[in-house]
Amino acid sequence: MVDTSKILVTGGAGFIGTNLVNELRGRGHDVLAVDLLNNERDDYMRADVRFMRQLERVFETNEFDYVYHLAAEYGRWNGEDHYENLWQTNIVGTKNMLRLQERYKFRMIFFSSAEVYGDYRGVMTEDVMERNAISDTYQMNDYAITKWAGELMCMNSSKMFGTETVRLRPVNCYGPGEHYTPYRGFIPKFIFHALHDKPYTVYRGHKRIIDFVEDSCRTWANIVDNFIPGEAYNVAGRPEWERTIDQYSDIVLKAVGKDDSLVTYKEAEPFTTDVKTVDCSKAIKDLKHDPKITPEEGIKRTVEWMKWYYRLE
Repeated sequence: MVDTSKILVTGGAGFIGTNLVNELRGRGHDVLAVDLLNNERDDYMRADVRFMRQLERVFETNEFDYVYHLAAEYGRWNGEDHYENLWQTNIVGTKNMLRLQERYKFRMIFFSSAEVYGDYRGVMTEDVMERNAISDTYQMNDYAITKWAGELMCMNSSKMFGTETVRLRPVNCYGPGEHYTPYRGFIPKFIFHALHDKPYTVYRGHKRIIDFVEDSCRTWANIVDNFIPGEAYNVAGRPEWERTIDQYSDIVLKAVGKDDSLVTYKEAEPFTTDVKTVDCSKAIKDLKHDPKITPEEGIKRTVEWMKWYYRLE
């Protein structure tokens, strides 16, 4: 018999949150999603993590074994243009969750980001942040800074109040369910623009590993089965799936059925890490991380979803 838990997912109506909620529910867990949407869907409550009163309403009527804290403002340029939202949600919102964790003693899974590694040039293992001075990893934008500050707050709460938290560092998570905004990552941006015959820019000189959302959600859901307080985990695709940004663009164009006449090629993008070589061996060992979906297959699936979402077929 599978052990089931009562789980809260903040940001549970977002791209990653929706996929994670579905994965957890598929395993038999009792999951409540919290987000900004105003509706009466089942197993859902409206709350903004910036406001403690709204969060307290959630905990007044529920007891949780685990909380996956995903609610956040995403993206470095979003963080520049709307920094008030970024800092209030990512910092004050996380502090609110930690105060509730100190009160109610649930175990928390905090979603940080591989952006915390900043411009680190070596292999990004989880202990990089412990072994190096901040100047050596130089977080290059406010989004990255808020995520690292969130991790520091989690570790501080653990020392002061004995809270138990696992920190996650996703890497370019993408897939069906992610609608386009100008602040999204390069995969949805390339697909949206190609589908709508809009020009876009590809910066050469960068390499990335992307992670398909369903692969990642399986790994994140496994934390409930092997929760190790204090651990941090990178979660990304397989190392052999690493591609240059222009190679990803080519994969997108092939899946959409367009040529690269839409594309303007430029050299390396400023204030952006050239190569992110991410080590996921800890997640493989502790969380049975086992990505299945190649970039070619994952992008194809994402293209098909976007065609449906934007009514292009």
